Amino acid sequence: MAVAELTSPAASFAHNYNNAHRLRSSQLYVPSSSCLSSDHFRAIYRSRVLPRITCSVNQVQNSAPVQVETPKDKAECYGVFCLTYDLKAEEETKTWKKLINIAVSGAAGMISNHLLFKLASGEVFGPDQPIALRLLGSERSIQALEGVAMELEDSLFPLLREVNIGIDAYEVFQDAEWALLIGAKPRGPGIERADLLDINGQIFAEQGKALNAVASPNVKVMVVGNPCNTNALICLKNAPKIPAKNFHALTRLDENRAKCQLALKAGVFYDKVSNVTIWGNHSTTQVPDFLNAKIDGMPVKEVIKDDKWLEHEFTEKVQKRGGALIQKWGRSSAASTAVSIVDAIKSLVTPTPEGDWFSSGVYTSGNPYGIAEDIVFSMPCRSKGDGDYELVKEIQFDDYLRSRIAKTEAELLAEKRCVAHLTGEGIAYCDLPEDTMLPGEM
Repeated sequence: MAVAELTSPAASFAHNYNNAHRLRSSQLYVPSSSCLSSDHFRAIYRSRVLPRITCSVNQVQNSAPVQVETPKDKAECYGVFCLTYDLKAEEETKTWKKLINIAVSGAAGMISNHLLFKLASGEVFGPDQPIALRLLGSERSIQALEGVAMELEDSLFPLLREVNIGIDAYEVFQDAEWALLIGAKPRGPGIERADLLDINGQIFAEQGKALNAVASPNVKVMVVGNPCNTNALICLKNAPKIPAKNFHALTRLDENRAKCQLALKAGVFYDKVSNVTIWGNHSTTQVPDFLNAKIDGMPVKEVIKDDKWLEHEFTEKVQKRGGALIQKWGRSSAASTAVSIVDAIKSLVTPTPEGDWFSSGVYTSGNPYGIAEDIVFSMPCRSKGDGDYELVKEIQFDDYLRSRIAKTEAELLAEKRCVAHLTGEGIAYCDLPEDTMLPGEM
């Protein structure tokens, strides 16, 4: 849980290009953060005694423990990023915006391997937005995380000013303004859905506590690790200082898949498809909404006059697209998931086109659709480009759409009961439907 001070950036760079700052865990015991206030936790964290470590790619040497002062503003950085100059003093950066901190969990995984380079390139936040990446891994993945940092070094992204890596969320999430929570345990053979909810729920409860303690008070949180809706609920319940509205569960990939299928059926390119909503859970109960969707500005049902296809084949293709991809590819989607994370962030930091909207799993408090309060439910959103959003009010409903929404709502309420012990709402009990599955589960 502790972080070790390494040799200074300048000396490390002179001695060996790879002798750079890296976060490492030690055996120092710190009481659980659930028992401490954030100020108390920080006091312990900043005053602890840490081992001095000299790092290279191939070896780690320990010397006698020394008293270390934690840097005031940021965690230790990686490699060449430790030589970051003062942006204010650089002539070429005078038009750049203020640097922002982006934390990513599961940063050594396949999704992150696609996502991080999009973030660093300026594709997501723009060509004038410098960023600092804070990458969270595990003890097993720390070497892979170093490899990711090395690739980011070698890519020479001018906007990427800092890279910090570590295995302690309280260190990595420090001052994060965006937190992209990707890391989660996949559902394997013999793991019941209730067990998966508990295993991953504990991860997101702890990450919620860490965000609450050390992240920016207005941090925007995107939960990708599954089951993402309920993981987002657990996370926000453990981060009471952060507005619940700031938490999102990723359903943008489902929206993108729905647009693809509608475009194929209508014989148009997918940029003609708009106003697509994914309602509810990121599971096989999700509801791709064709009633309100449009193709080239016309209602889908006026373009595709095949209700049977829309209600059955289209809906099931979107719900089960992840499983179909696994059968072909042999593994779950990574690149398209990374693209959908980019799309989801861009929808929050750029104004929504007039008359259109996007899907995101958000907290249901005060929603205008009659959906149960206090769950995370995918709904249609609009943004002014300031990182915030509002729910779309001009939505049509029919009996088919409402019946499907009720089914996915019931599933999310059941999941909520299953994780009550992680949200501070009492003793958990699970009465999940037998057929509840994530896209891609077989």
